[in-house]
Amino acid sequence: MRILVLRALGLGDLLTAVPALRGLRAAFPGAEITLAAPGWLADAVARIDAVDRLLPTEELAPIAFEDPDLAVNLHGKGPQSVRRLMATRPRRLITCEGWQADRHEVLRWCDLLEQHGIRCDPDDFRLPPAGHRTDRIVIHPGASTGARRWPVERYAAVAKALGPSVVVTAGPAEHDLARRITPDPVTGTLAELMDLVATARLVISGDTGVAHVATAYRTPSVLLFGPVSPDLWGPRRGPHRVLWHGWSGDTFAEEPDPGLLRITVEEVLDAAEGVRRDPSDLARATSV
Repeated sequence: MRILVLRALGLGDLLTAVPALRGLRAAFPGAEITLAAPGWLADAVARIDAVDRLLPTEELAPIAFEDPDLAVNLHGKGPQSVRRLMATRPRRLITCEGWQADRHEVLRWCDLLEQHGIRCDPDDFRLPPAGHRTDRIVIHPGASTGARRWPVERYAAVAKALGPSVVVTAGPAEHDLARRITPDPVTGTLAELMDLVATARLVISGDTGVAHVATAYRTPSVLLFGPVSPDLWGPRRGPHRVLWHGWSGDTFAEEPDPGLLRITVEEVLDAAEGVRRDPSDLARATSV
């Protein structure tokens, strides 16, 4: 049996789909599961035991696959994603027929498969250990849009207060931003970034892929949310503190979201101390 899954989005999107992918694997243990997703995610896909093959596919681009026995749309509600999957001529298609805007992203895709008789465990999101914990504190100031970027000067103040154990990370297009905090940010491969986060003592970041890596590895974290609610994209459990001022806005805006700007340096430092002092499973701390 050949199963084609479409999730041609980013790192955080991929990791929130892990429970659904594992549900598919459990339901069809002998199937070959192909994931259509961007090629740069290869290092992350390799760590998910539910996927046999990555088919490099950019968002809403044609899918180079023919005649799957089952096509599963974990990408969105369509119609573009549905058309791309239908073009592969699947024998059967699973896709959203309704959209609950206030549903957590992990639960959304588990719900979809459950509706088709495929059981999923939304708490089955963890990745295998990547090494022993270190004393490093990872600060990741970047995000995919300006609306999710807490001001870099505030990250710099946090880094200064936390001392020499801080490591600042940056994606391919974030080097200049990170250099405003430190002259030597870490800009390695995706695998190196994931290993660094997996073994860190603490991660501080906004609502971005690094936050989901910390969730997947149970790395204690302080996560700064805005303009999207953590009830939709935040960690559902684990040693994490989420700062959120209850202000929803345009996630694609160029400037930092007003709610995100309400988070202070002192709040972040207090949350960091709380997580470091007690890294057990914590209820989300909502700052209002």
